Amino acid sequence: MPEGHAGEGFFATKLSDVVGLARKNSLWPLPFATSCCGIEFMATMASHYDLGRFGAERLGFSPRQCDLLMVIGTIAKKMGPIVKQVYLQMAEPRWVMAVGACASSGGIFDSYSVLQGIDQIIPVDVYVPGCPPRPEGILDGFMRIQDLVAGESVRRRSSEKYKELMQSYGIK
Repeated sequence: MPEGHAGEGFFATKLSDVVGLARKNSLWPLPFATSCCGIEFMATMASHYDLGRFGAERLGFSPRQCDLLMVIGTIAKKMGPIVKQVYLQMAEPRWVMAVGACASSGGIFDSYSVLQGIDQIIPVDVYVPGCPPRPEGILDGFMRIQDLVAGESVRRRSSEKYKELMQSYGIK
């Protein structure tokens, strides 16, 4: 619950806190899953771990409807432009989670064909370590995204610092 003033029958707080609370509990993830990390993500969505209890019941496979890109597993260099295109098709505000060692740093695949971390092509908000990461790790990463979303200012995306970050990735 955000900070504010409560009385009998009312609660007053800042608009950005209410927006953050609503965004935090209604994230729509878009899983970009490959390799063994994708299997662990499937386990995370299943009934034993149940990502739906965190407000992410609906997985979206259309970038224009989602606000959290979960890059899960090995990304080949040929797939890099597609990941970036999917990211650009998402509406603002959007967040990115790199799940697994391969998405975070290339993992054990130090070769010419594997992208050594998706942060070379798009900005990443949360990294989830592991090869493959356990479902508990994925849930922890999702809760870190929720904390980030809840605390983000409504105006952050229009700041000069954010625009500079996007320009450093070649994104306008």
